[in-house]
Amino acid sequence: MSNEPAAATVPLTAPARPVPAAVPRSSLTRTLALLRLEIARTTRNGKFLFFSVIYPAGLFLLITAGQDGDSKVGDLTLSAYFMVSMASFGALTAVLVGNSERIAREREKGWVRQLRLTPLPGHGYVLSKIGSAAVVSLPSIVVVFVVGATVKGVRLDAWQWLALLGLIWAGSLVFAALGVAIGYLATGDAVRPLTMLIYFGLSMLGGLWLPTTNFPQWLQDVASWTPTHAYAALGQAVEAGGAPHAKDVLVVVGYLLVFTAVAARLYRRDTLKA
Repeated sequence: MSNEPAAATVPLTAPARPVPAAVPRSSLTRTLALLRLEIARTTRNGKFLFFSVIYPAGLFLLITAGQDGDSKVGDLTLSAYFMVSMASFGALTAVLVGNSERIAREREKGWVRQLRLTPLPGHGYVLSKIGSAAVVSLPSIVVVFVVGATVKGVRLDAWQWLALLGLIWAGSLVFAALGVAIGYLATGDAVRPLTMLIYFGLSMLGGLWLPTTNFPQWLQDVASWTPTHAYAALGQAVEAGGAPHAKDVLVVVGYLLVFTAVAARLYRRDTLKA
């Protein structure tokens, strides 16, 4: 028997695989991820869904209950007039009230400051708020339309329904921008009374609850320059079979530019404070 030591066995191991480098996420990807989160949070809020989806449709039925079917506001029946008014009111509720309060509360709790420590671009937070508000405003518009067609007998051509949906949805971005501005302007305690004052003031003065033809002439002149009056007038012109009036389009676009500029300025001011 040989006394030579046994040769050491060298274990065979596979060569180490290089670890793939992490793929950087783009600013758009991060913004879309936050947008999905915002939509999920909003749709789980039962109180918000009630006031933005069910409440406008219920108010539509309440206002038009017992009204003479032949009564008209201009060229429109009362049901057709208030269908657009309440769809606009529902979208206004979804984008203005929800946005302003959430932003103010999140600023107060430090959530916005924490997001600034992440790779999310600063404008991504604002865009996600406006985008989520625009998405959740769609049900409030559609539900009022369904009630108008099935319960109140409003009849329109297919192109009119589509045009109404597009105009009211796109026009709601004006108030989404206003909601962002209020959220960055007010503190957590002051945001609700300030929002409610603007919300109800614009709704009443803009003729969403009552036709402005019932106002004194001087108040009608003032109301015609409010964003809510011009906003609802876009859809009411389509209901009458025509195109939106140039003045109403310019008023809506003008307010969108102003509210967006104010929101951007307040956002930058808040960023400098952090």
